[in-house]
Amino acid sequence: MGRKSKTVVTVISKITDKPVSNEAALVVIYGQDLGRKFNLDKPKIIIGRSSKSDIQVDQESVSRSHAKVSNNGEIINLEDMGSTNGTYVNDGLLKKGMLRDGDLVKIGRTIFKFLSGGNIENDYHEEIYRLTTIDGLTQTYNKRYFMENLDREISRAQRYGRELSLLLFDLDHFKQVNDTYGHLAGDHVLKQLSEAVRRNIRREDIFARYGGEEFAIILPEIGNPRALVMGEKIRAIVEEHSFVFDENDIKVTISVGVATYDQSLDEGEDFIKLADKHLYEAKNAGRNKSVG
Repeated sequence: MGRKSKTVVTVISKITDKPVSNEAALVVIYGQDLGRKFNLDKPKIIIGRSSKSDIQVDQESVSRSHAKVSNNGEIINLEDMGSTNGTYVNDGLLKKGMLRDGDLVKIGRTIFKFLSGGNIENDYHEEIYRLTTIDGLTQTYNKRYFMENLDREISRAQRYGRELSLLLFDLDHFKQVNDTYGHLAGDHVLKQLSEAVRRNIRREDIFARYGGEEFAIILPEIGNPRALVMGEKIRAIVEEHSFVFDENDIKVTISVGVATYDQSLDEGEDFIKLADKHLYEAKNAGRNKSVG
């Protein structure tokens, strides 16, 4: 969907003590070329779909000349160039503003992280390390981290006889959200859903994006009754949450599969299959349900 001009605002980014330097860079944390670093060492850098852009983002939702980065050696500004779908910084629609260390810049479906100051190479390598565990869009753990920790928690449950449960859930009819409101809206829903869920789980729970619109939560030391309560709690939170994008109120529900570990489950894949089986039972029962 096209952007509404009245929603265009100038974003004031969060304050940081780190100075901007000529070694500043944008690092791709979500989208194609994941982990690629673009140095911002020229006075003017154009980001867009065109092959002539300094930073090319070849997506339909990106304008040919989408945004401009200006570097005067002291500060770095980002300016939208009248793009169709807008330029976002930290989830706010930007017209023109100064970038500060750690800002997240979204152009089309690609998310960049702005790095500046101190030791840019150290910052970059730390960010690459973070990308091995964190999903760039939702800021939840990624599938790799999830699988490693699921195996670790199963080993602990076996060794010490502790309870362990797993929630697996995905968005109902999510394709309709993308088809009706566009993929940018779909990305917004996934990000907002993740934030809402993250606020309502324990510190020791492991919340991950398992793939696409599917998520998982590892619940250490929780048995089936409490896991079912948690599954229903998460389902209700999503159903009641207001997902608003470009002035559209998007209704979203999820279906949840709940599984609790026992000795018949030899490994993580078996545990996931059990949760997935219950997830599909929730789908077949009419969606927007928790089954376990």
